[in-house]
Amino acid sequence: MKSFSMEIGGKTLTVDVDRVAKQANGAAMMHYGDTTVLCTATASDKPRDGIDFFPLSVEFEEKMYAVGKIPGGFNKREGKASENSVLTARVIDRPMRPLFPKDYRNDVTLNNLVLSVDPECRPEIVAMLGSAISTCISDIPFAGPCAMTQIGMVDGEFIVNPSQKQWDEGDLQLTVASTREKVIMIEAGANIIPEDKMIEAIYMAHDINQEINDFITKICDEVGKEKHSYESQAIPEELFDAIKEIVPPAEMEEAVFTDDKQTREANIAEITERLEEAFAENEDYLAVLGEAVYQYQKKTVRKMILKDHKRPDGRAIDQIRPLSAEVDLIPRVHGSAMFTRGQTQICNITTLAPLSEAQRIDGLDANVTTKRYMHHYNFPSYSVGETRPSRGPGRREIGHGALAEKALMPVLPSEEEFPYAIRTVSETFESNGSTSMASTCSSCMSLMAAGVPLKAMVAGISCGLVTGETDDDYVLLTDIQGLEDFFGDMDFKVTGTTEGITAIQMDIKIHGLTRDIVEGAIARTREARLFIMDTCMKKAIAEPRKELNEYAPKIESIQIDPEKIGDVVGKSGKTINAIIDETGVKIDITDEGMVSVCGVDQAGIDKAKEYIEIITSDFEEGQILEGTVVSIKEFGAFIEFAPGKEGMVHISKIAKERVNHVEDYLTLGDRVKCKCLGKDRMGRISFSIKDAQ
Repeated sequence: MKSFSMEIGGKTLTVDVDRVAKQANGAAMMHYGDTTVLCTATASDKPRDGIDFFPLSVEFEEKMYAVGKIPGGFNKREGKASENSVLTARVIDRPMRPLFPKDYRNDVTLNNLVLSVDPECRPEIVAMLGSAISTCISDIPFAGPCAMTQIGMVDGEFIVNPSQKQWDEGDLQLTVASTREKVIMIEAGANIIPEDKMIEAIYMAHDINQEINDFITKICDEVGKEKHSYESQAIPEELFDAIKEIVPPAEMEEAVFTDDKQTREANIAEITERLEEAFAENEDYLAVLGEAVYQYQKKTVRKMILKDHKRPDGRAIDQIRPLSAEVDLIPRVHGSAMFTRGQTQICNITTLAPLSEAQRIDGLDANVTTKRYMHHYNFPSYSVGETRPSRGPGRREIGHGALAEKALMPVLPSEEEFPYAIRTVSETFESNGSTSMASTCSSCMSLMAAGVPLKAMVAGISCGLVTGETDDDYVLLTDIQGLEDFFGDMDFKVTGTTEGITAIQMDIKIHGLTRDIVEGAIARTREARLFIMDTCMKKAIAEPRKELNEYAPKIESIQIDPEKIGDVVGKSGKTINAIIDETGVKIDITDEGMVSVCGVDQAGIDKAKEYIEIITSDFEEGQILEGTVVSIKEFGAFIEFAPGKEGMVHISKIAKERVNHVEDYLTLGDRVKCKCLGKDRMGRISFSIKDAQ
């Protein structure tokens, strides 16, 4: 076993090699503080047959024993990957995938097993570094090293690899991956941080990544394996030559350069059919013809964009597709909005509920146990003209939903300002590029239409890239459509307000971006999102509505003495359930004594609040109350003013005249007004009906 250590962000990172998991192609036992993650890289011996992509799988396994917990639920065993696991795996996948050979078809699995968690050292960054190290030291072909650093910000100061608390409560959650020269991945959530501040943080992380890359190189020099050879799946050049004889470049340009996705697909289908007929006798060519046509399209589109600045749909390089927006298109829901950009169309629906409906989270982060705002994204097959059954959200859907959720979190009102759980659902009606950014725009409008008092409007847009042979030879594309995403080198998504950035997600297919490209993309997306807000979103709804939708629940809060919580709840919940049954509301009580009363009917809310105030208040002499006769005795009657809160009226206090029998004046269930007389000589609170009249 060999051990290697370096300091990052004031904490020691230690890598143990050849200690465990020796049958994996590469393995590293990672230690950062007391956080321990086993990271392995494994590849199959042979390529997978019949595929035209690189089959990479990344796993981030959260084990509850790592934080001294037993999993919840009946099974008491970890189940499917949590949302955090999926998102972490995606952040590891995105920067590493482009560094594997493009024609590599062997299955590769990067597995990260979280063994222990130190709250001061987040396991996610340890797994990211461990995946890179285990792959670099393995015999799997990989153009490393690559490194990742996280930057937080507390009180305006940047923090390298922040603790979990600093990450959760700070103003920045930034992850940056880099090769030796260039940035290869950016993921960020931010509390409306100006563009120049974000760029400063990105390149602070990039500089630290260079130190980590030197560290990884040192490890590889000592224990790294020689990279194995593999069977190349590259398309033979003679096939391309044969295709061009049948379909000249000018014909391919005409086929792909259209603003209608269906027309383009029909053109390519016709070309493919002709080629299949031409190569009917050549099985080797037919086996890879689909990939060859795809690459021919790609080369055609890239050449026209890079050399002539000509986009497939005829737009200028900084031009956004036609925009439209509307709100209130779905009846009876709490809020709805639709945002359309070209052939990308998202309908978002908002639902408001009491805070008790917030999502409960059983994960490794002890600081976060519930999630009040939830954004869910759906991508049905009909949105791209395909037929496949729905099998629930995949990693892409989870990732897109999380990005739009992150984009809007900074502008949501606090729980004290707006005591609601909030769910927005983005339904993809049509897709041709950057549905996650359309989801951000539609979600913002949907929330505003529902009456959620957002602090600012948020919009999002994606910037693409086509590169040439040198670092200076490139073209940035505003608002990329699907074809430009597939054939381009970058998908740089940025969301924000007029004042700054709220989220970033950057994917690339090349070995990194120069600083000029990063700064240019951030500047371009700022211009675009301001244009979208001014020319489209604000025309549909300029600000949050002052009143909630008529179908949305109303929530009103009362602060009570925490020691009186038991009085409101009652024995086995009898009192609170009686209030709920009578008024039709929902009631939530915090440990601090904040009572939230939720209902659609205002009269029910008012009655429930009245009951709670009566239950938690002491009776005062002279107070007039209305109650129900619940018990009749020879000496008087008991009146219930609120569930579990009663008072007695002596027979002498029922009427001004003499009362011989209580039953002559009162019947069970009667509603009567009573006046509090204060304490009698025995110290009991007494009431009078005759004095209240």
